[in-house]
Amino acid sequence: MGSKDGMNYAPKGKPNPVVKEGEFQIAAAALDHGHIYGMINGLVESGATLKWVYDPDSKKVDEFVEKFPEVKVAESLEQILTDEAIKLVAAAAIPSERSTLGNKVMEAGKDYFTDKTPFTTKEQLEETKQVVERTGQKYMVYFSERLHVEGAVFAGQLIKDGAIGEVIQVTGFGPHRLNAPSRPEWFFNKEQYGGILCDIGSHQIEQFLYYTGNKDAKVLHSKVGNYNNPEYPELEDYGDATLVGDNGATFYFKVDWFTPDGLSTWGDGRTFITGTEGTIEIRKYVDVAREESGDHLYLVNKDGEKHYSLSGEVGFPFFGELIKDCIHRTENAMTQEHAFKAAELCLKAQEEAIVVTK
Repeated sequence: MGSKDGMNYAPKGKPNPVVKEGEFQIAAAALDHGHIYGMINGLVESGATLKWVYDPDSKKVDEFVEKFPEVKVAESLEQILTDEAIKLVAAAAIPSERSTLGNKVMEAGKDYFTDKTPFTTKEQLEETKQVVERTGQKYMVYFSERLHVEGAVFAGQLIKDGAIGEVIQVTGFGPHRLNAPSRPEWFFNKEQYGGILCDIGSHQIEQFLYYTGNKDAKVLHSKVGNYNNPEYPELEDYGDATLVGDNGATFYFKVDWFTPDGLSTWGDGRTFITGTEGTIEIRKYVDVAREESGDHLYLVNKDGEKHYSLSGEVGFPFFGELIKDCIHRTENAMTQEHAFKAAELCLKAQEEAIVVTK
């Protein structure tokens, strides 16, 4: 059964190290979002050696040490940044603070791996682009809904292999469970979380660019609203948007905080992909009323209809590729251009969104 709360969704895969013990040392900092656990799981399974953790909140650090007992607790962020052995810092700060931390990490000569969304303003994006340019370091983003979902990884492989021809349309559904009492204060403050299209919408836009092979897209229309949470006036509990890529492929997605209490996991995330020669549907976290397991993929093409149950079958290649990219200064896991473009488009969708009211 999946986690009831997406904030604590931290997939575990099979160990598949791409480096020797101690060869690629990493640190964890800013433990504000539970995604840090998934990020570190993925890196450690791929052979990274977790050396340090730092957060000003000792309770968060204690919880982290419980999960990763081999880690040493740093007394300050500086201790991590001045340790020459550390190659990459992974962090899940409050969204509005992610870029400032990343800039510090890169200025210290280390690569940075942040939880999504990577930015909450265009000014942050522009400043970080300059830091990347100046330092030559990486600002990589944990878009978990593609990178840490075996069905989504497999869909990418099928598309690459030509299983559905050229992708012409993608539809994404990203419902999440609100679980308001367990959320930190910043979660309800728009300046800090960035808005729903910027936050959980970033997963969706990244997938569209990836599956369609687009380097750019236009936001045609977007809207957001607070339909049922008047006690949190700055929370957007619903958002959707329509985009068209440079190659003509189109995209519609919706994200919301309306997962029903009766669902066995935190959200029925789905992606539908239409190609010129077939279709794919990914049921990421659950197959409603049939299977509580996730990672179901349905493929229909000239060869017929096929259902794949992919849990434990595909793995999560992104993390090993990222480690190798950091070592060899390559861009196989994700290009910097792709990460920045996904961020830019979600900021644009958010900025241009019509606010709907009941």
